[in-house]
Amino acid sequence: MTVTPLTIYLAAPRGFCAGVDRAIDIVEQALALYGAPIYVRHEIVHNRWVVEDLRAKGVIFVKEVDEIPEGGITVFSAHGISEKVENNAKLRSLPVIDATCPLVTKVHSQAKRYEREGFEIVLIGHAGHPEVEGTSGRVKKVYLVENVGDVEQLEVAQPDRLAYVTQTTLSVDDTKTIIAALKKKDR
Repeated sequence: MTVTPLTIYLAAPRGFCAGVDRAIDIVEQALALYGAPIYVRHEIVHNRWVVEDLRAKGVIFVKEVDEIPEGGITVFSAHGISEKVENNAKLRSLPVIDATCPLVTKVHSQAKRYEREGFEIVLIGHAGHPEVEGTSGRVKKVYLVENVGDVEQLEVAQPDRLAYVTQTTLSVDDTKTIIAALKKKDR
């Protein structure tokens, strides 16, 4: 049997992931439906051209929902939010459109499931990133690790009941050595 080599071509530029495309579309649709201003908690995507284009159309990016005036149409960015942010928006009766990436929502669900099952949860990600803040704010306790050194310093009560989730914007290459270190620590 002869094996023919496979050539794979990557288109350049590769564009945004489906979750970001979806979030941008949601903001555009909100603008079309409700008109400006539309308030978005955190920048919808890490791309200044997209952000500036949306700003020019009447989108106002805020750090916290407290900055949004009463009745302001509110969009949660693709990065997701913590339960505290969600509850603050509800308490203020803000009309909310959730543009959280479905993959981020899946990470939130997985972390909550691990918590219900009694696992200690490690979150592989970057401190201060909105997605990490959102995921951390969906469970009672999470250990954030950014690198292998953090894994080496990690002290948990139940090393045999350890589970991990990752920030979705990290690549497999970004996380593989950290995951290997976690698995080694678990032994």
